[in-house]
Amino acid sequence: MLVARNLTKNYSNLQVVKGVDVTVKQGEIVTIVGSSGAGKSTLLHLLGTLDTPTSGEVWLQDVNLTTLKGNALADFRNRNIGFIFQFHHLLPEFTALENVCVPGYIAGAKKNQVKERAQFLLETLNLKDRMDHKPNELSGGEQQRVAVARALINTPAIVMADEPTGNLDSKNARELHQLFLQLRDQFKQTFIIVTHNDELAPLSDRQLTMKDGKII
Repeated sequence: MLVARNLTKNYSNLQVVKGVDVTVKQGEIVTIVGSSGAGKSTLLHLLGTLDTPTSGEVWLQDVNLTTLKGNALADFRNRNIGFIFQFHHLLPEFTALENVCVPGYIAGAKKNQVKERAQFLLETLNLKDRMDHKPNELSGGEQQRVAVARALINTPAIVMADEPTGNLDSKNARELHQLFLQLRDQFKQTFIIVTHNDELAPLSDRQLTMKDGKII
């Protein structure tokens, strides 16, 4: 599903990603591990088109993402890539349901269809009774599950998560780990996850270890 070839990323004279190749199959959970400063998050941002590689190519479902620019890139990203970050980044003035709907509305889907799917996802993630709550009325684990639902709203080809359990206690982190496995099994959802969590990484189908900007 995803192929990256010879990716590099330079910031001035500093090379952060050094000729990395990555392949990911549909329905696979791949974790990227390594020490701080190894280049994990930078690599994830390159794969997710949040940053532009200095050289190399990223292909997702036979589309060369490095050739897309501006609105075409933003539209492709919105429809095909879901994101989960360490902090949930929910809009504080919106309810859980409204937050999940936002990417669907941006994609131009029919509002009633977006709302129905958002409700389905929140129910699937055991948030049926929390849909009308705003982020400050939710626990940390609930906030992150809302963020997961938001990442899934447009039925993305792949979900990219950057330290998704970094702000969670061990119980909520374990529940989120199991949720990723459930989503892979139930929806054949593909994940790339950057993590320092020693429990999450071994649960994945494959671990990629980064050191000094390379996969070793």
